[in-house]
Amino acid sequence: MSFLSSLLPAHWLPRLSELMKFGSVGALGFIVDIGLFNLLQHGPIAVLAGKPVTAKIFSVSVAMIVTWLGNRLWTFSAQRTPTRVREFTGFVVVNIGGMAIAVLCLWVSRYVLGFDSPLADNIAANGVGLVLGTAFRYVAYKYLVFTGAQPTLGLGD
Repeated sequence: MSFLSSLLPAHWLPRLSELMKFGSVGALGFIVDIGLFNLLQHGPIAVLAGKPVTAKIFSVSVAMIVTWLGNRLWTFSAQRTPTRVREFTGFVVVNIGGMAIAVLCLWVSRYVLGFDSPLADNIAANGVGLVLGTAFRYVAYKYLVFTGAQPTLGLGD
């Protein structure tokens, strides 16, 4: 991060590091979700072939556990609390909120704006919805889920 440290004020670097960790954990969760879904649907064993909704629920559930652990043990490790059940419950609720944001973006695009092509659906749900949902998740995890001791990260903290 020496290149970045020459471009940014020093008090921004801890926040940038936290955001990079958050993004890395999210990317890992995305890979787990997509990989497991496809393995269950189309893999060598394809145990849930023909049951895409069941496969998706299972893959998202596993990915959610992976991302909770990654965020708890790495991204927000200084802020975790001893109440794992409360944290995990809050994490699940926040994830449902993030999903609702993506679904709302898709709904507005399709039923309010009248865009009904596959490209429009993907831009609304997996472009705009993903970005807004991810921003929501970061803020909610930081201030509602992982509420232990708040480290000083700059930017006015």
